[in-house]
Amino acid sequence: AYLGVLVDDLITRGVSEPYRMFTSRAEYRLMLREDNADLRLTGIGRNLGLVDDDRWTMFNQKQETIQSEETRLKKFFIRPQDISIEKQEAIIGKAIDHEYNLFDLLRRPEVSFEGVKELMQEDASLIDPAVREQVEISAKYKGYIVRQQEEVDRSRDQLDIPLPMDLDYKEVHGLSVEAQQKLNLHKPENLGQASRISGITPATISLLLVFMKRKNKPKKLNAKRPEKAA
Repeated sequence: AYLGVLVDDLITRGVSEPYRMFTSRAEYRLMLREDNADLRLTGIGRNLGLVDDDRWTMFNQKQETIQSEETRLKKFFIRPQDISIEKQEAIIGKAIDHEYNLFDLLRRPEVSFEGVKELMQEDASLIDPAVREQVEISAKYKGYIVRQQEEVDRSRDQLDIPLPMDLDYKEVHGLSVEAQQKLNLHKPENLGQASRISGITPATISLLLVFMKRKNKPKKLNAKRPEKAA
């Protein structure tokens, strides 16, 4: 994934000095993790003919096991009276005061997959370590990951917003002189093309987005409607 970022930057932005690959160069790096590389790329590899049937079967089995474990944790509830206070404090970190499902408990930083399995009186070691890791990450970081996916989807929709070819970017309040000059030179057709111009920052794209929303907003008629004849 980061090689893709590198190639994209070199092609679209160019360099004036040796290029250094930092994770901060990736816009949505929260989703570019080594633990989910197979989840992100195996389907693409299959479509390209790079993943054989055996590996594809193993991948699907892993997916099904992850979903099955998450479902089981969400459906398994514990109440304060079900386990001793000592065990609650040892596994959860403190005593609980009402009913919880185990997936919600797993969201807590101090609670591990092994711990919730112990509450289910099951042996966590019987589960594939890769599956255990994915279930725990899903529980603890799902909120952040969902928000970032929403950002990705929203950004994808926004980048398709067209830009008028006759637009003078000096009219866009807040743009730097450099941004105005580059945009007037290249005349991008939409925000996506604008974002790929060297030197155009996310802040510039945000300003263009606000400008286009205001420009496309229906204008209110100031003139009063003619009064009806008596």
